[in-house]
Amino acid sequence: MVGLGISEFVVVGYRKQQIIERYEDEFRGVPITYAHQREQLGLAHALLQAEPYVDEDFALMLGDNIFRANLWDVVERQRRGDVDAAFLVEEVLHSEAGRYGVWETNGRGEIVEVVEKPDDPPSNLVMTGFYTFSSAIFHACHLVQPSDRGEYELPDTIDLPLESGRTIETIPMNGWRVDVGYPEDRDRASRRLRADDGGSSVRSGGPTSD
Repeated sequence: MVGLGISEFVVVGYRKQQIIERYEDEFRGVPITYAHQREQLGLAHALLQAEPYVDEDFALMLGDNIFRANLWDVVERQRRGDVDAAFLVEEVLHSEAGRYGVWETNGRGEIVEVVEKPDDPPSNLVMTGFYTFSSAIFHACHLVQPSDRGEYELPDTIDLPLESGRTIETIPMNGWRVDVGYPEDRDRASRRLRADDGGSSVRSGGPTSD
């Protein structure tokens, strides 16, 4: 996230203590604020823990991803000021899209619907775990209801501003990402980073929101 004009990190959620022990109160000169989440109740719930520390547009990156991609394009799109949110999206095989949250977009690249792990995906554009939002997203987080698994889901939260006519734009990913949820994924990400010395990378070991 350093290099994207980020002025502060707010860290929420899973394994926060490991980040505290490693980085303490700053990462590469950028201050870190730690928000306490008593229970892991979904991404929308995690976002609400950060609300007291955020009063302007912000970026959300899930902590189980490593990116070497065009994150700046997403941040810059948000800064232009005519969208309520911008999301980095990845194009996958249509046969694999049902494993992810899937975006349905219109001809202008604006999101019209979010479908979580659908049996019949409306597109092959999927979530990558990097988003920018205006602070208006917190209102939706307060309104969203728990899902069948008892969590406050980010896709359900995103549906609320879409239904009220707000604009969310997609930015196609140029580069790569690896979800590092398992040891073999971390090994794969390390190999890719060693093989690709150019460009800007964001490593999951650094401060992120989760």
